[in-house]
Amino acid sequence: MPFFTVVIPLFNKETFIVNAINSVLTQTFQDFEIIVIEDGSTDNSLAKVAEIKSDAIQIIQHEKNKGLSAARNTGIQKAKADFIAFLDADDKWKSNYLEKIHSLIVQFPEAQLFATNYEELHKDNVVVVAQNDTIQSNDGIVADFFGSNLSRPIYFPGSLCVAKTVFDTIGCFDETITFAEDVDFNIRANAQFKLAYSPEALVTYTLFSENQITNSSFSTKTIPNFNAYEGWAKTNPSLKKYLDFNRYIMARSYKMERNWENYAKLKAEINPNSLNFKQRFLLNSPMILLVWVKKIKAFFIGKGIVMTTYD
Repeated sequence: MPFFTVVIPLFNKETFIVNAINSVLTQTFQDFEIIVIEDGSTDNSLAKVAEIKSDAIQIIQHEKNKGLSAARNTGIQKAKADFIAFLDADDKWKSNYLEKIHSLIVQFPEAQLFATNYEELHKDNVVVVAQNDTIQSNDGIVADFFGSNLSRPIYFPGSLCVAKTVFDTIGCFDETITFAEDVDFNIRANAQFKLAYSPEALVTYTLFSENQITNSSFSTKTIPNFNAYEGWAKTNPSLKKYLDFNRYIMARSYKMERNWENYAKLKAEINPNSLNFKQRFLLNSPMILLVWVKKIKAFFIGKGIVMTTYD
């Protein structure tokens, strides 16, 4: 039985998928299987994978596109290993990523979630390492996941590994959610299990690619039901702020698309004390100002500078 199962959902990523898989095959820790879930691609993605010669790769095909959550869930259900690592088809691991995750598993047996920091790859090959001042400088257990993620997320799905027993307790990814399904999973997982974390940026998160879900209309997507977790938040103030922080992000997106009904609904659910001054200001700002803020942020990202409302 392999130590890791690597789950790679694949839908129309012919330009990126070979690099993603090769970043797994060249890991310094080699005890793994790779499950590629081909989710109804209409380009040459499947052919690209078929050209890679490795006994570690298993391809599972969906007859039609079922979405990212369903593809991940198929991989979870077919996994042979006790630890499942996720990698999207347009992202890449540094060569020692699995070695680091293995080290976290050995060092912190009380944890069942394991992750590392990451770098963001923007257009024109601009690379920005994710910065979050709330996390420790050494490998360790994250004391307050929700508090730490009121700033830039400390991990993203491609830098997360999950013990298979977690899914037995909390279930898999919610297939009814088509945007921020990882946020919903993170709430359920981190509310009940400990996270071992390394601040080393060992994953490259591509923020532009073919068919990326963030490139399509936000209003057509189904977001998590944050109200479902308000009961937990009554005894966890950091979780309440995390719920409201995500409502703030999505309310802004609704406003940018003039979806006033959903904007007003999410805004009404936010406790203003959960947000800082910048966030409260932007939440109530005219849409034209948000458009300009987005353009300014994009300009500075091109210079390798990330501007945020986190602090």
